[in-house]
Amino acid sequence: MAQIDTVERILDAAEYLFAEKGFSETSLRTITSHAKVNLAAVNYHFGSKKILIQAVFTRFLDPFADRLGNRLDEIEDTGAQPGLEELVNMLFTEIMKVKPRGQNDLKVFMRLLALAYAQTQGHLRKHLQTVYGHVFSRYFRLLVKAAPDLPEQELYWRINFMMGSVMFTMSDFDTLNAISEAENGTTATVEDTLRRLLPFLVSGMRSPQSTVLRVENVDHS
Repeated sequence: MAQIDTVERILDAAEYLFAEKGFSETSLRTITSHAKVNLAAVNYHFGSKKILIQAVFTRFLDPFADRLGNRLDEIEDTGAQPGLEELVNMLFTEIMKVKPRGQNDLKVFMRLLALAYAQTQGHLRKHLQTVYGHVFSRYFRLLVKAAPDLPEQELYWRINFMMGSVMFTMSDFDTLNAISEAENGTTATVEDTLRRLLPFLVSGMRSPQSTVLRVENVDHS
């Protein structure tokens, strides 16, 4: 039990510090100081900073990928073809069903996911593809069937646009909520916000393929 507690303290500290400072800017010594453990404990349980970064993501993604995989099994067993709205809603539903350790879990994870996109973490992308790629490939195939009029390359970009919208909204949820309260006198829960996001994202996914954007040449001299 003591070892499990040590591992959780290291992961909690790493998750918080990576989200606040970034991967490159957070040293192992900063993590050990925050977790109140020695460097030997990190080396013993994880071996390297890269493995620790991967473990932070795995702690959230393992239960999510398991739940999503089970839902995909059910769909494939019945031979059903869910529409875009059902597929996007399924992602949100399974995300919200992951048992949280704290009220900020989803917001912190989305901030980490945004950092994984923005910062050079090739080892992390490779790890995520190796461990979870089979589940998300199955999901992507259903999206392709649900949007037959869109070429796969276009669908790829729209999925990334969707992810960007979700990551920005969730990682900055407290700020957006505070602005809403100050300007509109209203606040929202995470569930309310995801519910608002759903039709916006589905509409974007359903939109016909756009024509080429023409931008006028502007003289900035």
